[in-house]
Amino acid sequence: MKPAVSFKSMASSRGMTLLEVMIALFVFALAGTAVMKAASSHLNSISQIEDITFATWVASNRLNQLKLDDTWPPKNDQKGSMEMAERTWYWQQKVEKTNDDTLRQVEITVGLDELYSSSVTSVKTFVTKPAQRGANSGADNG
Repeated sequence: MKPAVSFKSMASSRGMTLLEVMIALFVFALAGTAVMKAASSHLNSISQIEDITFATWVASNRLNQLKLDDTWPPKNDQKGSMEMAERTWYWQQKVEKTNDDTLRQVEITVGLDELYSSSVTSVKTFVTKPAQRGANSGADNG
């Protein structure tokens, strides 16, 4: 004779109920949403870091051009553009006097907007008056 199988053991071997399946799907949906939000935020951060890096390079290039120029004092309120990374970057140059007459503070602001309404980054440096060409270096030649 076969042993009697109880109704309780039969019910537990049938699988998950509809409610359990719906709860599991809800948990997976929440986890998927959190993963997508984190990935989106990460990609947005990478894009911002890339923009700041390129804008800083544009500002550095402009400051190097300024240091190679012998014009004193540097011209204030200059604007221009530069191609980098298949985009056009727009820069603005602001020059401020310092307490030292042979020193100027130069700020280069860089952005992607031609109207200069917003900027990606700003770089400041100090520029000294260029040495006179052919001037005596102070050494005594006698």
